[in-house]
Amino acid sequence: MGNCVRDPELRNTSSGTAVCGITIAINHKYTTDSGEKREDSTFVDVTLWGRLAEICGEYVHKGDPVFIQGRLQTESWDDKQTGQKRSKLKVVAENLQLLTGRPNGKAQSAAAPVTPKPAPAAPARSAAVEPDEIPF
Repeated sequence: MGNCVRDPELRNTSSGTAVCGITIAINHKYTTDSGEKREDSTFVDVTLWGRLAEICGEYVHKGDPVFIQGRLQTESWDDKQTGQKRSKLKVVAENLQLLTGRPNGKAQSAAAPVTPKPAPAAPARSAAVEPDEIPF
């Protein structure tokens, strides 16, 4: 769960499948042993596919809080400047929950996640997490 750092980048593959890239900032507040309050931010790249990508591109904007469930994926490439092998870890979203109100002013329930229908060949997805089950 975090805040969208910039507006989503929605594109389509050559076969017409929607793909959307966002980066979310996850904040961690804590107190040091000496009593000093601190806050750290971690930036996570997220890729959304299909209907989730379309929904994200339409309804998510810079600064919006979102809850994303997904799997981790490592992306590797060769750096053109140094020739070194580079890699980064990103999240491939399987579920997106919008935590802001709807554009027409009606608030969206936190218990109503935006989940795409699985493709016929895709394995069944688990049920959405209820807000009461989240341990924080």
